[in-house]
Amino acid sequence: MELDQLRYVVAVADTGNFTRAAERSHITQPSLSQQILNLEREVGHKLFHRLGRKAVLTEAGATFLERARKILFEVDNAAKELSDHPSLDRRITVGAVPTIMPYLLAPVIARCHEQHPNLQIYAREDFRSDLVRGVVEGDLDLAVVTLPVKDPRLSIEPLLTEQLLLVVGKSHPFASRPEISLKDLAEETFVSMGDSSTLAAQISGFFGDHNFAPKIGYRCAQVTTLKLFVAMGLGISILPEVARRPDDRNTLTYLRLTGAAPTREIAIIRHLQRYQSRGAEQFLALLREQSRPTEPAATTT
Repeated sequence: MELDQLRYVVAVADTGNFTRAAERSHITQPSLSQQILNLEREVGHKLFHRLGRKAVLTEAGATFLERARKILFEVDNAAKELSDHPSLDRRITVGAVPTIMPYLLAPVIARCHEQHPNLQIYAREDFRSDLVRGVVEGDLDLAVVTLPVKDPRLSIEPLLTEQLLLVVGKSHPFASRPEISLKDLAEETFVSMGDSSTLAAQISGFFGDHNFAPKIGYRCAQVTTLKLFVAMGLGISILPEVARRPDDRNTLTYLRLTGAAPTREIAIIRHLQRYQSRGAEQFLALLREQSRPTEPAATTT
């Protein structure tokens, strides 16, 4: 039994298809299929049902897959531990959701490059569900996501709680108001992140808890696009405090909602069984430092 065979089983299980698994593993499909056939003969069980182009785990395959993941995880940890030496280059892979990556992780990555030049950092911006999967399956050393996250295989370290702020264009009537409440928003058009965004889901949940149904006029995939729409007067929105940038001052105004203002919790997730390299600890130290509370910001900017 070879480690590559275990990797091929994991690839087929993840993709559900021998061809896609071969592409991911950088070998030909016939070679991958033959390796899995050899493995099946060795263990004495079929690991996959071949259903046309679809590959589905057998009961034996599901049991084998769990063991294969653990073995590959431990091999990866052993390799990281052996290579984790001050004189050697080190590598970590980190992830974050789109409303966190450019505002929180990017500055930390820049600081890490300055303070730890031998540390190679690879960053991945993705949806929360994909990041959780990446940490669980060992593709990511850590990820910074919004809560809730529930998975017994993960270590979840709360990082910060931040307010979600109302954001309007500089010429909007709200821009000069000292206080804004939910009832003031009844006739407003909202610019929202897309349905796949955890931020959009959290805001929707907050509104639902307060029996408020916002009128969504536009949905955007990126915060920069959302800010542009708001600055152009096409609608108003709600954004996390971390997304407020100094250069927004000329086009946008951020306001706190009175009453029960919305917040979101941000956390670091890591696999409980993953070896924590020196590079990961150095990165985490800077991330925690970057996330420490600062002096309260003014009501508007």
